[in-house]
Amino acid sequence: MVTMLDVTDVSAGACCAPLVREPLTAAEAEQLAATMKALADPARLRLLSIVAASEDSEACVCDLTEPIGLSQPTVSHHLKILTTAGFLTRSKRGTWAYFKLVPGALDRISQLLVAS
Repeated sequence: MVTMLDVTDVSAGACCAPLVREPLTAAEAEQLAATMKALADPARLRLLSIVAASEDSEACVCDLTEPIGLSQPTVSHHLKILTTAGFLTRSKRGTWAYFKLVPGALDRISQLLVAS
């Protein structure tokens, strides 16, 4: 089983160097591919952008089904993938789940892809 890249650690030495500076190890490539696979879905990209653009970068699952046009179970499935990949955190308030963008999660991916 491939584990997801730790996108929450945005420190300089975490994971791996940008792709253009030095080759990735096999393990780093597997981790990065698994993490990017979580983003490689139009619905997940839209969910991530809606959450990121929401007040305090947080949104209730109840507010995410209509803009995406998918059922609540399908939206919850996509949110679980984004949470497992380290892009979102989940908190429960009453009967609703709220999802928040992990600070720096998207920055870490961009740092890997950009030459410095």
